[in-house]
Parts: sequence; C-alpha cells; structure tokens
Amino acid sequence: MKTARIRDRRLANGLLKDVALEAGNAARLALEALEGLGARAQGLPRGELMVLLRRVIQAGVGAVLAAEQTVSLEAAAWESVRAREAGLRPTSRRDLRHFVRRILRVEGAAQLPLRSVSAAQCRRILEAAFGGSRSGFVKGRVVLHSIFAYGMRREWCDANPVARVEVPAVQERPIAPLRLEEVERLRRVCERRAFRPMRFSLHLMLFCGIRPAEVQRLSPDDVCWEEGVVIIRPQVSKTGGGRVVPLRGVGRLRHEECTVPRNWGRRWQELRRAAGFARWVPDVCRHTFASYHAAHFRNLPDLQLEMGHRDCTLLRSRYVAPALRREAEGFWRRAELCADG
Repeated sequence: MKTARIRDRRLANGLLKDVALEAGNAARLALEALEGLGARAQGLPRGELMVLLRRVIQAGVGAVLAAEQTVSLEAAAWESVRAREAGLRPTSRRDLRHFVRRILRVEGAAQLPLRSVSAAQCRRILEAAFGGSRSGFVKGRVVLHSIFAYGMRREWCDANPVARVEVPAVQERPIAPLRLEEVERLRRVCERRAFRPMRFSLHLMLFCGIRPAEVQRLSPDDVCWEEGVVIIRPQVSKTGGGRVVPLRGVGRLRHEECTVPRNWGRRWQELRRAAGFARWVPDVCRHTFASYHAAHFRNLPDLQLEMGHRDCTLLRSRYVAPALRREAEGFWRRAELCADG
C-alpha cells in the first residue's frame, strides 16, 4: 500500500512537473470542484467521477476563454456606430455620436471589458452621463442598449445588461398651442415680400402638422395637387414611417409659390424673430395643429394618422391641449386667409 502511494505521488509530480502546481495544489482544486458539484458527485465510482470532473474542467476552460474574447466598451461603441451610421441621416449620425461621447466620458466607462459589464454599472454610467435629464437618460439607455446588442452579434458579450436597467417614466408636459393673435403675427410677416417664400412652409407646419425638419426635406414631387395631399416619405419622416397629410386651405395658392426655399433654417429663424418671438417652443406649430384639429374636427383617429402616431396615447398625453371650439374655428379660418394672402 505504501509503495503504491509513493508510486502515485511520483506519477502526480511527474505529470505536474511542467506547471507551477504541486500534487497538493491539484488535490485541493479537485476537492473544490467536488464541493461545488455537491450531491451531483456523491457516491459516484472513480471512473464516472473522473469523467464528471473532466467535463467541469472543459466547461470552465471554455468559459474563461470566452470571457477573454471581448473588447472594451469604447471599442464596441465606435464599432456599433460605424455599423449603423451608413443608414442614418446626418442629424441622426450627429446625435448618435453625441450620446456615445457622453457615455464614454463617464470616468472608468470607456475601458470596461464589454463581457463583464453589469446592469448596476450600466445604471451608474447612465445616471452619471444623463442623470439631470429624464429624456436624456431614456435616449442614452437606447444608445447603450444598441452597443451591447451589437456586441452580442459580434460575440463580444453573452447578454445585454442594459435590458435590466429600468426605464424611468418620462412625464410628458402638454405644450400650449399658439394663440390666434400669435398665428396672425406669423401670417402677417409672411405677407412681406422678403418672407413670401416661407408662406407654404408656414402653412405646412401650422395647418398640416408637418415637423420643421420634414418640411425642410420635402421635394416638389412630395406634393400631390390632384389629390390635395402631402406625402411624407420614410426618408423624410422623423420616425422613418411614411404618412399622407391632407392639404387644407391651399387651393388658391399658386403652385409655383409652393416650394421650400434654400437656407430654410435661417429663414425660419428670421421669420420668428420678425414676428416678435424672443423665445420659441420647439414643435409648437405641430402642437397648435393637433390641439385645434382635435377641438374642431373631434376625430382623434384621423388626427393620429395625420400626425404619424401608432396610437392616440401620445396625442392625449402631450399634443392635445384644451382649446375652445370658437378658437379652433378661428384657427381654421386663418388657413384659408393664409392661402389667400
């Protein structure tokens, strides 16, 4: 028996001579593995026990190698940006890069190994980068989620920890529509010679609910005079979904006047300034359209389609401010006046 033990010890030392382990170290590792297996390893014959331990070792080797096959959060972020930005508009590419930079500026975030980032770390990064803004947090979460989704496709990580980060509820605040007096001020400015090229654009924003960026991207082919509609194509739409919007009150405008001028952004800013607006609420024309449409036509499903929303939830929570029927009637009368000039 003693001779057998000596022979086994010599055999073990011989097997371990090329590694920095002694027989006692190897024995302790085997015991730790058996303790971890618990009841699964109890009572097994030596042969089956060896097979089980071999499987444990092989699985552990695979897990270690997989964990090392990763990249930093910074590398994954910019790779994901390059993979996505070819199909994005210039403004969307700029916004994407802006959010990625804010995420990577958080101390210690850029060099984190993608595979080992936890949900708690993702939450900390988002709070540090966007904690002052709930909407910024939500948008930042979308960007960070897309980075890990890309990393999973590249096999740099096995899961998306951002999916376990709670989405904070964004409280939509209703935006008051423009008063009729304010609508009239905008309309009168467009009667001036210098601003007449903006008449059609103002009409599309106020009386069709088309976003400023969408108006700016319209082409003459998007206006169908025979059907009396404007076609908002997916490549023009903010959300990437197309829609058809009725043209109300433009029947007496000359078609050659119904174009979008060059330097549109500068002209739109100058128009607002000339109308006396020191402060301008973004998308207030669209909110004005929605509020007076709801009050006058009382048809939320039609309004939903014209606005390009999936359902009426956002209309009720944010876009539709209370408006009197009398004010709504006055607003839609101005649609005709704006077209008549």
